[in-house]
Amino acid sequence: MDWLNAMLKRWQPKGPDDSRTKKMLIIRQLSVLNDNYIYLVHDPVSGETAAIDPAVAQPVLDVLDKNKWKLTAILNTHHHGDHVGGNLELKQKTGCTITAALSDQHRIPGFDRGVVDGDEITLGQHKIQVISTPGHTSGHVVYHFIDDCALFCGDTLFVMGCGRLFEGTAEQMWLSLQKLKALPVATQIYCAHEYTQTNGRFALTVEPGNRQLQQRMEVINQLREKQLPTVPTTLEQELATNPFFREDSVVLQENLGMANSKPVEIFAKIRSLKDNF
Repeated sequence: MDWLNAMLKRWQPKGPDDSRTKKMLIIRQLSVLNDNYIYLVHDPVSGETAAIDPAVAQPVLDVLDKNKWKLTAILNTHHHGDHVGGNLELKQKTGCTITAALSDQHRIPGFDRGVVDGDEITLGQHKIQVISTPGHTSGHVVYHFIDDCALFCGDTLFVMGCGRLFEGTAEQMWLSLQKLKALPVATQIYCAHEYTQTNGRFALTVEPGNRQLQQRMEVINQLREKQLPTVPTTLEQELATNPFFREDSVVLQENLGMANSKPVEIFAKIRSLKDNF
């Protein structure tokens, strides 16, 4: 089992109250509600701090107080309550500015600044690329910290999964995921929910012979037995094991009886199967 222990060490993220520094950017991952993750991103050079998708306010306020940080910004990926529920309290208590998709301004509590696909915003000197990813919702956006190789993707992408299509079409979501697939493979992916075990079990039904997927699930099961998070992931890992990134796999196509079908049709089939899993 040496190989398993080696992979466990490789794939195990830090705990939800650990910090990680990339070029002085500090990221804190907060586990809240049943399976949500809030992220606090702090630049110690400028002193600026952003909360990404604050479902609730108090855990954020507790970490801010513990670290003597000032919240300067909230970045919302979409309008669902478990991503914006803490907006108003945090804005009232900190005076932070709330950023979200311009098209969602009427659905974001405390909305201040609208962004669209291709916009570049900053946290201190850290550049953040805004990528529009409709599918889960019509106005969903994600935040790519370019030089820090970190992607905060809300409910567009999960470990071995993607968001349900509540407001968008399969084609829209597929196109959104193609944008994310084009990012550097070393990109750290910070998704907003701990859905990994269920996603992995589904992935094995459509690609049971994927050895990397089999091995990864052994690691994930061990992490969850210890109540450890499986997030973040990396784009490299998702390209190898996430069925929603693998519509070009000949084996997966054959398993679905869809050899030579259009990629978007294969994606739609996988999404439909997952919806009923």
